[in-house]
Amino acid sequence: MMDEAADGTIYGADIPFARLCGIEALEVVEGRTRLRLELGPQHGNNLGIAHGGILCTLLDIAMGTVARLTAGRPVVTLDMQTRFLSPGNGVLLAEGRVTRAGQSILFCDAEIRDAAGRIVATATGVFKPVGVKG
Repeated sequence: MMDEAADGTIYGADIPFARLCGIEALEVVEGRTRLRLELGPQHGNNLGIAHGGILCTLLDIAMGTVARLTAGRPVVTLDMQTRFLSPGNGVLLAEGRVTRAGQSILFCDAEIRDAAGRIVATATGVFKPVGVKG
């Protein structure tokens, strides 16, 4: 998805906040969206590790993009539960997937791993399709 990175979209959607954060689309594989974030000083907290807000954003976008691709239209986040498991440093990779898709809501989960493969954070979320199916 190199053209995605070039135009700043995430799997065809313009998400200005993702661009501001530096989140990049990698690929969609077997119904899972994959994202990448190279952490910089602007992403840190007072301990020098990834701020929880950037981790929540990455998880939300991983789940939201896979929900949007599955629903075939934009989605909004209705609920999200997050678990922080280890400090985030360096390059982070996120993966989102739909666990169940209904007519009016989709259930998703996502995880973030560091370059060594350690799980940094996980989340579950509920998403609602909005707008016209395209």
